[in-house]
This record gives sequence, C-alpha cells and structure tokens, in this order.
Amino acid sequence: LARGDLKCIGATTYTEYRNFFDKDKALSRRFAKIDVEEPSVEDTFTILKGIQHKYEDYHKISFTDGALQSSIDLSVKYLHDRFLPDKAMDIIDEVGAHFMLRGQEGVTVRSKDIEESVAKSLKLPSTVIGTDDTRKLKMLEKDLSAYIIGQDEAIGALSTAIKRSYAGLNADNRPIGSFLFVGPTGVGKTALAIQLAQTMHVHFERLDMSEYMEPHTISRLVGAPPGYVGYEQGGLLTEMIKKHPHTVLLLDEVEKAHPDIMNILLQVMDGAKLTDNNGVVSDFKNVILIMTSNIGTKEANVMGFNKDTSMKTDKALTAFFSPEFRNRLSATIEFNVLGIKELVTIVDREIDKLNVLLKPKGVTVELSKKAKEYLAEEGYDKRYGARHIARVIDEKVKEGLTDEILFGKLKKGGLVKVNYKSDTLTFEFTVK
Repeated sequence: LARGDLKCIGATTYTEYRNFFDKDKALSRRFAKIDVEEPSVEDTFTILKGIQHKYEDYHKISFTDGALQSSIDLSVKYLHDRFLPDKAMDIIDEVGAHFMLRGQEGVTVRSKDIEESVAKSLKLPSTVIGTDDTRKLKMLEKDLSAYIIGQDEAIGALSTAIKRSYAGLNADNRPIGSFLFVGPTGVGKTALAIQLAQTMHVHFERLDMSEYMEPHTISRLVGAPPGYVGYEQGGLLTEMIKKHPHTVLLLDEVEKAHPDIMNILLQVMDGAKLTDNNGVVSDFKNVILIMTSNIGTKEANVMGFNKDTSMKTDKALTAFFSPEFRNRLSATIEFNVLGIKELVTIVDREIDKLNVLLKPKGVTVELSKKAKEYLAEEGYDKRYGARHIARVIDEKVKEGLTDEILFGKLKKGGLVKVNYKSDTLTFEFTVK
C-alpha cells in the first residue's frame, strides 16, 4: 500500500471503522475515506430499476413499477433500523422467494403483494399495511365512539390529533402522537387507549408508572448500567418497542413516576428515540404514546349526575408538569365524569355481553328502565367511576340466574325480564 503496488477498495461501517481502522494511523492514512450516504427515495427507485432484471430472472417473475415503489415507501415507513436501498431490495427478494417456493412462475408482482409480505414480516394485519392510511383513519372517530361511552369530546380531540400527524402536519422526528389523558378514575381513559390500538390494528402495551417511583427503577426501563446484573438484557421499555415498533403505549398514572423518568419521556416525545444502556437506539416514530393522570380531579370533582363536568385542571397540570413536558404533548385531553345516561348505556353493553354468553343455552335477559337505572347507580362509585358496574351485574343479575339455568326454569332456555320494585330486583321467567 505504501509503495502504491496494491490498489484496494474496502467497505465497512462507521462503527467498525472507528473501532479498528481509525485506531491504526499508519493503515488509515493509506486510504482515502469516502462517506457513502443513504440514497434518496428517487435514487433508490432508479437503483431498483437497474437491478430489477436480476431478481426477475432468478425468481422467474416480474415486478411492476408500483411494486418497486411500494417496496421503497413501505421500507422507509416501517423499517427504521435499516437503510436504503438494502431494505427495499430485501423486500422484493422476499416476495420473489415467496412465489418461487410456491412454484408460481411468471407471476406479475404488484403493490398488494408487497404490502402483504411486509405485513407478514411485521406480524400486522395486511389491511393495516399500505402507503395510504385513509382506510383506517376516515372512520376512526366513529369507530371509537361506538365503544367508548360519554367521551365524544375526548375522542374527537384524539382523532383530530392523530389524523393531523398522519397528514404530515407534525414534525417527522416525533411519535405519531403524545397525549395526556386527564380525568377521574373509571371514566374510560384506559379503555380508550385499548380501543384505539384495536381500531388501528396495532400492538398495545401498558406500564403502571406507580411501579417506577424510585430512582433505581429507571434501569428497569432502559437497562442496567455496565457492570451490573442484567446489563446485556436491555430495558423493559426499549426492548418492548424493538419487539413491537407499531404500538399504542399507555403509561398509567404518569404523575407518580420519578422525575428522572419524566426526562426520559421528554427525549421520546421530542426525538422519537430512546437509547438503552447498551447504546442501542429504539425508534418511537410509529408509537402512539398515551399518558394518564388524575391530577386536578379532586378539585374538579362533581357530585351526582347530569352535570357538565368539564374539569378545570389547567392550574393543577401547570403546577405539576414542566413547560417542556406540556409543550411536547400533541394534546391534553380531558375526560368528563359519566352521568346516569352514560352509565345506563354501559349497563346495556354489559347485558348485551351477558346475552352473548347465554345464547348457546337459549336464554335471553331483558332489563326494564328502572332496573337499568338501579344497576347504574349501584355500580357507580365516586372513587372508581363505572368500573364496578360489571361486578354489580355479577352480584345482582347473574347470581339470580345461576340456579335457574342449572336446575330450574331456565334449564331448557327461556326469557328473563328483570324489573326493579320495592328496592330490589325482581325476575320474571318465561319458559320455552
């Protein structure tokens, strides 16, 4: 090399160059370092067109231009830990291998085939993967409202913020959305997060932040420091996102977390990245981050039903959360206290679930208006909201049916009419 007798072109990564090449000054000075940047989407398409025939000849299939473009767009959207053109080339190679193994020679690969392949590799429904997200976003607010009772304003604010992100109107170095759900216990904060994940067809994870109140618990999220037990295992949060990059992440009662954990959340909300103690970066760009809090709900608590309980918690939130934290939120979404109308609707939902369970036995349960209102009031608790409604139905309705289904009038099926008279529930059976 020193005499110029040997001409050599080498390729390596930045990490390997720094660890091995850069330390040997005598060797590194014999080479001219050339940084090869990741090509743009347009350049990648040109590259794929140039090598397209190699994959077509090998797999005995053909690719449309739309399929090539989809492989690029989907790899950019979903494969953040790799680079173009390699990740796009791998996608078309996998699709080609899929058809070759099935003996389907002469097939023309289209965008739909690329989407199905990416969906399979990411373990997502094929209906979710696509360069066009309008299919699942158009009906988002309506779909959520069908499952979550009495929180139309909260659902509207959440849906609007998510649509804004998908429309490209937010900074692209942030998660899809970072939301703070504020409201009393049992009004649907956690239920909305779960339903959002189901509607968007993505993974759901929940962390109870009351378990992370002490300084040492930070290592559970991002991994233990070098030299400590579990150093090589990584952190719970970082490993969670590596395994499921498309996730609705719920952090319950975030105000109980240690302040140092709040600083970690700032990093996630601002840059959509989190580095564990091994130096491995987790990408949060496809994460919907939802944090719940009960701050200010005691001051805004309203006794009874049928009252507009739009809680004025801004002062309490401002006093607790730093300006940096609040400014990084996509939206602070306030939940209403549920009134008797909403609670009766929840009772109806629970009875519908009960009837689904009883359908194989030929049993149907019907509740009068008074019975529904009684169960709604019995199931409501100022401290726990509507969470006890299901338990009250277990105690007041299901227990009254058990013996009749097993040994009595409903053994062969029938209709049960439940009414409320003289401070108690009454059961009227119509036998088949």
